[in-house]
Amino acid sequence: MARYAQIVGWGCYVPERVLTNRDLEGIIDTSDDWIFSRTGIRERRIATNPRETTATMATKAAAAALRVAGVSANEVDLIICSTSSPEHQFPATACLVQDALGAEHAGAFDLSAACSGFVYALTLARSMIATGAAQNVLVIGSETLSRIVDWSDRTTCVLFGDGAGAVLLSASEEPGGILASVLGSDGSGGELLSLPAGGSRMPTTLETVTGRQHYVKMDGAAVFRFATRIMATATREVVQKAGLTLDDIDLIIPHQANARIIESSVHRQLKIPREKIFINLERYGNTSTASIPLALCEAIESGRIKKNDHLVFVSFGAGLTWAATAIKWGAPVPVSQPKWWKEAQRQGAYGAARARSTVRRLLRKYDSLAEDIRVSEIELPERFRVLGLGKRGVKKHEQNGNE
Repeated sequence: MARYAQIVGWGCYVPERVLTNRDLEGIIDTSDDWIFSRTGIRERRIATNPRETTATMATKAAAAALRVAGVSANEVDLIICSTSSPEHQFPATACLVQDALGAEHAGAFDLSAACSGFVYALTLARSMIATGAAQNVLVIGSETLSRIVDWSDRTTCVLFGDGAGAVLLSASEEPGGILASVLGSDGSGGELLSLPAGGSRMPTTLETVTGRQHYVKMDGAAVFRFATRIMATATREVVQKAGLTLDDIDLIIPHQANARIIESSVHRQLKIPREKIFINLERYGNTSTASIPLALCEAIESGRIKKNDHLVFVSFGAGLTWAATAIKWGAPVPVSQPKWWKEAQRQGAYGAARARSTVRRLLRKYDSLAEDIRVSEIELPERFRVLGLGKRGVKKHEQNGNE
């Protein structure tokens, strides 16, 4: 029997701090009119609290998706976190989310495909479900790009914002869900949008730090030309692959990078009416891999999606990468709120997960201490015994060593 990957839960999170174009006028040489006319962005959210990170935002978005789906963390088989601003090089941000949620039966890993990453992750999740390798897969896009942009570079710092979005994909016998995907890459354009330092090619040094090589660098004009072409091409390809026509599509949710890119590619080239294109980057800016799930949540909340609608998610990003997926929406919307006692039970489970994590950390420290004691009190005397030294010999040996 065929297994279909249906989106059954969704959630998002953005920081409280709003940074407007007017605010940026006091930081760099720019203006609200200049930014909005070139990007369509009015404001973005910024994680100013040091304790608010890619992992914490991802966890909140994932928990919201599980709540909508009515699925517990213990029922999740796999967590994929797409991000270009991970918590660490390693461990994976997804592993930190797994621990915070208490998803004890879930594998977890990060996926790096820049702004295309969320659609890449959806495609992988669909394959895992279709083959029977997983029943429930959490797909997350989370970014704290404000911490890797150069706030003295007006060509990039005005573009990006922070946030997270997540969906839960579940196996279903009902036809629909993710119908088709198109993935692509062209590494010859890798230098057009990159974070130069911090990897094996350019390890962190005093020179890379003082040279500001740990911030996003972008050839805006070249990326613009690439994006306007590939967004239209990928959309056509995925719609055809799904056995649909552009007229069948009820809503397109493009990567929220730049209003002019969306206008040129999706509206003008594909001749998709504006009312069939969902855009919210005016309030959030470019949140990279989080932009599509954030827009999806807002589209659902605003009543733009209903059951059996055909959707397209399409994106592009550093790499260069691009991705598109066609979806037949299967979840009922709006979603009824869970009973208060179910929500209390869910929050209790997250509290228990935090407690288990703390206990495990303490046990590891205890095990390490116990191992040190075992080595010092058992293994070393045993080695001296093998050398033919008794207790006096051990003591004398230690005294000689100290001398």
